[in-house]
Amino acid sequence: MNKETILIVDDDDDIRKVLELYLCDAGYRVIEADNGYTVMDIFEQEKPDLIILDVMLPGLDGLEVCQMIRRKSDVPILFLSAKEDDIDKIVGLGVGGDDYISKPFSPSVLTAKVKAHLRRNRQFDKRVDAFDNSQSRKPIISYPGLVIDQESYSVKANGKDIHLSTKEYQILCLLAANPNRVFSFEQLFQMIWGESSFGDHRTVMVHISNLRKKIEDDPTSPEFISTVRGIGYKFNSDLY
Repeated sequence: MNKETILIVDDDDDIRKVLELYLCDAGYRVIEADNGYTVMDIFEQEKPDLIILDVMLPGLDGLEVCQMIRRKSDVPILFLSAKEDDIDKIVGLGVGGDDYISKPFSPSVLTAKVKAHLRRNRQFDKRVDAFDNSQSRKPIISYPGLVIDQESYSVKANGKDIHLSTKEYQILCLLAANPNRVFSFEQLFQMIWGESSFGDHRTVMVHISNLRKKIEDDPTSPEFISTVRGIGYKFNSDLY
């Protein structure tokens, strides 16, 4: 069985070495980059299963690198940052990051996050099937103005192809396959991220906001995904 590959992008040699030690010990293959300019070439050659990406890089910063990767792939991206401001977290998630951890951090906690994100991708279908909704197994989920093809992993809104990140796509499939069912923040995080202890409401809110911007005609007055105040979100099936 081939080892899953983790790409670490950080200009701090010590951080890379520590992460490599922990991740290799956890059974992963690790490759490294120390600046933003070399990431895309390494990404194209190695096809990593997950990327740990420092926000503050020489040359191209991590946010720019994330945007470049998102044009080609939905590989999970975990941001590292020395900043703790909520706005920086929101920006990182807004450009396509899947998670965010502030420096200094515990290498064991970061390794646990890596395991959770990779496991999430493998187990997502099983978690959705647990709801036993017949729509979750249909190849096409269709509503007026929105078509989700679960075989080709594609989405069209008003006839236009929409590019979603992995998490945005999974959130949309989960909600659309269970119309009018209210999912709490905690349920969504557990279903999509796979680990209830590794997230907060803001992470879910940012991904829902990004999703609305891509599929809604007016994200400030959404038709598809409604907020249930104080609880979570639901998908509206009464769209005719």
